[in-house]
Amino acid sequence: MNHPIWQDHPFNITTIDTGFMRPGLAASHLLIENNHAVYIDVGTNHSISRLLEALQAKNIPREQVDYVIVTHVHLDHAGGAGKLMQLLPNAQLVVHPRGARHLIDPSKLIAGATVVYGEETFKKDYGEIIPVPVSRVIEAGDELVLNFQGRHLLFLDTPGHARHHFGIFDERAKSFFTGDAFGISYREFDTAKGVFIFATTTPVQFEPMEMHNTIQRLLSYQPAKMYLTHYGEVTHVSLLADRLHDSIDQQVTLVESVSDSGTERHHLLVEAMTDYFLTEIRQLGCTLPTTTCRELLAMDLELNAQGLEVWWEKG
Repeated sequence: MNHPIWQDHPFNITTIDTGFMRPGLAASHLLIENNHAVYIDVGTNHSISRLLEALQAKNIPREQVDYVIVTHVHLDHAGGAGKLMQLLPNAQLVVHPRGARHLIDPSKLIAGATVVYGEETFKKDYGEIIPVPVSRVIEAGDELVLNFQGRHLLFLDTPGHARHHFGIFDERAKSFFTGDAFGISYREFDTAKGVFIFATTTPVQFEPMEMHNTIQRLLSYQPAKMYLTHYGEVTHVSLLADRLHDSIDQQVTLVESVSDSGTERHHLLVEAMTDYFLTEIRQLGCTLPTTTCRELLAMDLELNAQGLEVWWEKG
């Protein structure tokens, strides 16, 4: 499938492909109001040129970007925030109170990611993580309303994927920007029957009951659409919410089923999750070869398995 670098939606919302890893994997969302702009999630340092190209195409001066918002501080969402802020002289960074310190002083983020990926891979995929001056940071607590050029953005604490995660309800569009709180849905698996969606259990703060509660809270606003970082605009929100609830429960059941497998546990869990995901994809009528589906899902299957095991071991 040919993914455009950016795609326009109603209410002056644009999905920008950040170019992270592969086309259509990770998005930034650009909102425009009164010739001013906001970015929601920004990708990595390597994403910055794409974000600025989209801004230029919309004829918005850099000086008229009011806010850079990151739903949480995982690096595929927030890794480029410091560099982007250097290029946007009047923007303020909006971040969850639990995540703010990690963008002001990213040393722990860098250390953690280096352990996971190795120094060479970390530098290649993410580049240098640049601190953001504390004077330019807004900590958005639960139910904060940000007035963006008369367009109200409501921030809701949305744990389950991470405790430093919020969602943003755009009252003009009646839609949420969900980060990872409303799952992952890749466009390659779209069919006439709809979209494939699954809950992301990435380590280290997956909490199934919190994720269930977050989904229900988002639904209570009766949103018209969800804008996912992974990836883009989705509709039929109530149906997808049902699938996400089932996805949470199914993945928890799978880790429980292999919990006594010793050193084989991780391998067995990844294989069980692969079978489960492939079954869901086939039920939607997706005809991509199984090898292609496995390749597209490989990273998330690995991360989800790790997150489920971390949660299980916490008891």
